[in-house]
Amino acid sequence: MPRHLQKARTRRLYRWKWTATGPASQPLDGESIGHSKADIIAELSRQNIHVRRIRKIGGARSQSAISSGDIMLFSRQMATMVQSGVPLLQSLSVVAESFKKPAMRVLVKALAQDVASGTSFSQALRRYPQHFDSLFIHLVAAGEQSGTLASMLERNAVHKEKVESLRARVKKALWYPACVLMAGIGITLLLLVKVVPQFEGMFRSFGAELPALTQLIVELSTLAQQLWLPFVVSTLLAILLFRWASQRAAPLAYRRDSALLQLPVIGNILDKAAVARFTRTLATMFASGVPLVEGLETAAGTTGNRVYEQAVRQIRQDVAAGHPLHLSMKMTNRFPLLTIQMVSIGEEAGALATMLRRVAEYHEQEVDNAVDALTSLMEPLIIIILGVLVGGIVTAMYLPIFDLGTVI
Repeated sequence: MPRHLQKARTRRLYRWKWTATGPASQPLDGESIGHSKADIIAELSRQNIHVRRIRKIGGARSQSAISSGDIMLFSRQMATMVQSGVPLLQSLSVVAESFKKPAMRVLVKALAQDVASGTSFSQALRRYPQHFDSLFIHLVAAGEQSGTLASMLERNAVHKEKVESLRARVKKALWYPACVLMAGIGITLLLLVKVVPQFEGMFRSFGAELPALTQLIVELSTLAQQLWLPFVVSTLLAILLFRWASQRAAPLAYRRDSALLQLPVIGNILDKAAVARFTRTLATMFASGVPLVEGLETAAGTTGNRVYEQAVRQIRQDVAAGHPLHLSMKMTNRFPLLTIQMVSIGEEAGALATMLRRVAEYHEQEVDNAVDALTSLMEPLIIIILGVLVGGIVTAMYLPIFDLGTVI
């Protein structure tokens, strides 16, 4: 890369807010990202926009803020632009301006600078491995070599959309029960800390022995008033500590993912989702001409589960040693029999990519059905849980009043 471009990349980018006049003296205002005020004014002048006032409003956020959803959107926009016949460099410039998130605008503009300097699109993507996986890079490289960049970008966009849709369904399956549990605990703590003490003073004036259930709730209320803050803080710290440790300790992350797969209902959803991600990624790689061993290396990182990731890496070693794919999958004891049989048929018929894609679609549909079933199951369960918690506490509080009415 030329030295002046290297220096440009190291310069810090800032967000600038400006007001200007456009063609026919039309008033305009907006925000731009650039290295200096002069760069922003020059860029806007090329668009026949004359800046009247401009001020710096802060630094552009770091690229760590970029999510997989942002990359999916970038992939779809680039596929649409290139398919429409727009040149690559112009497509990158237009897509960069379409993003509202500063981090994405910085990233796409950096890609445009690389392409403008003579670097191929795939090589520019390789400089940002934290955002662009090997699948994206391989597809773009294959498209550049074969002159089918538009179709390869479209294939990648479809793949990203399918994966993101599946990830959203899995997140829904995980968060829904967690939210129900947290809501139940929160309501119970609120009643014990704020409501029960109001009744406790009234009970003391009775001077009579409280029913066993009421006495238990009063004692729990006393305990909750003393320990609710340490309980909440320690729970949050434990969750954050476990998350931090699992990100840095591979054995702990493996045990966590293994435990999640053993959960009823949730484990089944995670199991099918991992198989779907693996087969869809491998199908896309293989159909694009990527060697099977290399495709397995990429697919291992897209399963979303350390147990399956380790299994796929073992499959890669076995395939590299000369074993058929379906036999290597069978030896891991992780993949369903139907999946192994369909892969075997695909290998024998020379249609492995097609069979892998059908397996992915089948398991994605299974995930959708399982999530819908879980949602339907959770709705009455929410009513039961909240009814038992709230109803139990309310009943315990009114039992002494009922007993007093009986005595009177």
